[in-house]
Amino acid sequence: QIMHLLSLNLQKSTAINVAVYGNFTTSKSQEIVVSRAGHTIELLRPDEEGKLISICVTPLFAVIRSMFPFRLAGSNRDYLIIGSDAGKVSILEFDVSTNDWKLLHCEVFGKTGCRRIVPGQYLAADPKGRAILIGAIEKQRFVYVMNRDSANRLTISSPLEAHKSETILFSVCGIDVGFENPIFATIELEYNEADQDPTGEAASEAEKKLTYYELDLGLNHVVRKWSEPISRTANILLPVPGGDDGPSGVIICGEDWISYKHQNHMEIRAPIPRRYDQPNTKGLLITTGTLHKQKDLFFYIVQSELGDLYKITLDINANNKKIVDNLYITVFDSIPLSSNLCITKTGLLFASSEFNNHIIFQFQGIGDNPTAVKSSKLEDEINEQLGDDAESASSVAPKFKPSDKLTNLSVTDSLLSLAPILDMIVDKSDKLESYPIYLLSGCNNRSVLRTLRHGLPVTQLAESDLPGKPQAVWTIKGNQNEEYDKYIIVTFPSSTLILSIGDTIEEVTNSDFILTTNTLNVVLLDDNAMLQVHTYGIRHIRSDNRKSDWKTPGNKIIEYATVNKRQVAITLTGGIIIYFELGITGQLVETATIELNKEITSIDISTVPPGRIRADFLAVGCIDNTIQLLSLDPKDLLSQRSTMSVSNRPTSLCLVYMFKENVIIDKPQADKPLPLPTLYLYVGLVNGVLVRVEVEGNSGSLSDSRQKFLGSKSIKLSKIMIANYVAVVALSSRPWLLYNYQNKYIQSPISYDHIEYLSSFTSEVCNQGIVAITNQSLKILTIDNLGEKFNITNYPLRYTPRKMIKLPGFEKYLAIIESDHNEYNEYEKQQIKYAVNEAYEKDKTNNDADMTNNDGEDDEALFVPVRGPVPPQFGKWASCIRIIDPLNGNNKIILELSNNEAAISLCTCKFTQISDENFLIVGIVKDLVFHPKSFTSSYINVYRVLDNQLQLLHQTDVDDIPSVLNEFQGKLLVGCGKALRLYELGKKKLLRKCENRLFPVSIVKLQTYGDRIYVGDVAESIHFVKYKRQDNSLVIFADDTVPRYIY
Repeated sequence: QIMHLLSLNLQKSTAINVAVYGNFTTSKSQEIVVSRAGHTIELLRPDEEGKLISICVTPLFAVIRSMFPFRLAGSNRDYLIIGSDAGKVSILEFDVSTNDWKLLHCEVFGKTGCRRIVPGQYLAADPKGRAILIGAIEKQRFVYVMNRDSANRLTISSPLEAHKSETILFSVCGIDVGFENPIFATIELEYNEADQDPTGEAASEAEKKLTYYELDLGLNHVVRKWSEPISRTANILLPVPGGDDGPSGVIICGEDWISYKHQNHMEIRAPIPRRYDQPNTKGLLITTGTLHKQKDLFFYIVQSELGDLYKITLDINANNKKIVDNLYITVFDSIPLSSNLCITKTGLLFASSEFNNHIIFQFQGIGDNPTAVKSSKLEDEINEQLGDDAESASSVAPKFKPSDKLTNLSVTDSLLSLAPILDMIVDKSDKLESYPIYLLSGCNNRSVLRTLRHGLPVTQLAESDLPGKPQAVWTIKGNQNEEYDKYIIVTFPSSTLILSIGDTIEEVTNSDFILTTNTLNVVLLDDNAMLQVHTYGIRHIRSDNRKSDWKTPGNKIIEYATVNKRQVAITLTGGIIIYFELGITGQLVETATIELNKEITSIDISTVPPGRIRADFLAVGCIDNTIQLLSLDPKDLLSQRSTMSVSNRPTSLCLVYMFKENVIIDKPQADKPLPLPTLYLYVGLVNGVLVRVEVEGNSGSLSDSRQKFLGSKSIKLSKIMIANYVAVVALSSRPWLLYNYQNKYIQSPISYDHIEYLSSFTSEVCNQGIVAITNQSLKILTIDNLGEKFNITNYPLRYTPRKMIKLPGFEKYLAIIESDHNEYNEYEKQQIKYAVNEAYEKDKTNNDADMTNNDGEDDEALFVPVRGPVPPQFGKWASCIRIIDPLNGNNKIILELSNNEAAISLCTCKFTQISDENFLIVGIVKDLVFHPKSFTSSYINVYRVLDNQLQLLHQTDVDDIPSVLNEFQGKLLVGCGKALRLYELGKKKLLRKCENRLFPVSIVKLQTYGDRIYVGDVAESIHFVKYKRQDNSLVIFADDTVPRYIY
């Protein structure tokens, strides 16, 4: 038989490459579908507070190139079209009954793979849902006609070709033409003449064209209806509403200019407002945009490559709605650079980012502030004199100073994005049970160092010291109808403390509880009476404050107790179990007693199921490593239903109703009742092993036993409420949470210090939190980000991080090199900041109407938002070397590099022929330009790491970029361009011992093991090298036969 392998990630993908908005589950739902890392689709839905909730995650086992929503005319739900590397167009519909996507059509049209001539890169749909177009980067385009059959099911036609050879496609969209023949607009560039011209003149003169393709529904074929030249920098098309809603046509976004264009309509263009610090020779490119359409208005939100948002509106002629008189571009806000923008009808803006967390914003305004910076179309004479270049646009574009304070948006939620991960270290030196993972991610001034620990993140809301060493804690309500808890009960070895919950937590001294003894359990009964089980008996406090006490026979001691709102079971010394039930008159009735003749180590009873008056079973753990399940049915009370042997002594039991894996628990359907939970028995053993078995509801038989090692200490089990469902907390050397979330059963550690006991806690400021005991402290906690695998802490960095290493001798510190191309360093940014402020104040005084910045500017801000000022020329670098503590984010050293230097590579090295000292080695290049590749100098710096500074020992010049460094047998191994070199430490510089210059392109990776060196070439895969000590030579003895790119 053929073996099939499946790879699953420890952490689900966080990068989003495509995001679309639509109504996929119901007609009024506001939902966003995102493509996670190109191979998984996730359905997100914002709740009432604007928080994004994951509804469904579906792996597709394909590379998703594009997605687009569409709906048939008269329908109230959207379908989802997916273009992938499978050579197929797939149409999905969300099935609410199964809470998953259902494949309706999967039409094959070409070869597999992400090829430039295989459609799938571009998708567009007719606004009325009558046709879709799927296109390739070059040549091929197919149009499919969509319809319904007699059973109201979606049908798809055979593909109609709309190919055009020797043509590159840049963007495509569906034109809103009402119910006339569907039209698709494209940005095309024909290169047939440029291909045949070796001089390059034809390529420089090639024009981009806006082309309309019409689908003739009568003749069932596609024709090229209209084509006209447009700006050479045009890259995005946005459709304009047509029919009764607007003039139809398209918005063309290009570099420095945005224009409106339509057949038989003159082009209207306006310059994009520019920042004060934007060089006049630098173009400003629009990277993404979206349309927001309501009943009586529509507008566009687009974003530039610097992160600035602009609002685009059209001034439509009052007498003829098919004529556009003007186009306005208004500065809206500044947010992190996004790859996709989606606007919901409820006023939310979702921005998926390529380099940062994905953020969802709430609209606080629509940019109609009369003082906002705005541009519009130019007079015809001026427009004809200006070209499409940056200098022409900068001469007429209004200027603005970006604000680091949002004016029209407010953040409501964010989704974690680890992308791009630039480097990673697993720190095995940490003495905790979970090794922290250090990640470098982000870009520019939004770069971060992330510390990941396996476990759910916890937020501590309050902490209070207790008078002694507590043993346990519980919370109870005042009555069953109350929403919040009223009391916290803390027990000590010989006393009990009662705390009331309100605006503050205060001690209660006049309660009816017995305070002079140890409490074993507390519960609020079904009739609103309170029950306290203590070492020597049971106190029953009725709702009318009447009290009654039950004392143990023969002065025996109660060892364990378990309760629910109608039942109580206690164990006495000698293996005796006494069972109580709440009577009809509200009295606690002793119902049965059984003697097991062996020591009992744990006991538990489940909650009363809905619609029942008692739980069915009592679980008992015994000293002989067995678990007995006793019946609570009045017909055979306390009779044994089943028994199970375990590997060690059971220290804690928990009977709890939970849902099985992959059971749909989100919403019941009218024709499908909500599935019932399953009764599970959790067994915590003294050796730190947790056992879970399924209990059959009628017979009590045990099945499906599963085990998991949780920690080195014995396990305590507790029931709490999480996300409106019952969950189990297992306390060992680490706390673990076992819970249902989004149709899954999840076991995850809690990323917090050792917890000795806990209970559910609910108040006005903390919904479904936890009250916990740690040492002699009482803490109020909330568990955040259910479903996540890691607790992540972020520490900001200055520039894009390139490499990090642990520092030997400074075990808790990391060394990081950061460098950014096309960026100013910190000192230069400050100087530009002051200059921009002066220019802004001057222009504001001279021309207040045109140059006024958005309201809400904070003059105390140190940096311009999102992205700093852009240098006018390429080859400008900013770089630094940082020594940081990754556990608390404290920066020990930050060394800023000057003179346009960029740190490229990093390692530590112990030169054994000199001393046992570890040196920090940094490869640096000066005035680097990537294309064509050039630099003025490159060198390797050797630093001593002192307490509060990096001391430069010496600098060694090299003839190429030192792209990778590594320690090798007490020497320094350097990949320098095509050469692999071995250096020793000298007094004034590094001393070259040997080299090999036979590598094909450029060395970018080095790994060593013994005498072997594994070399990664940027374009020619892996080479195996051996160091021959007797010859002092580096010899290539094997390489990869297939050229592969190595990064």
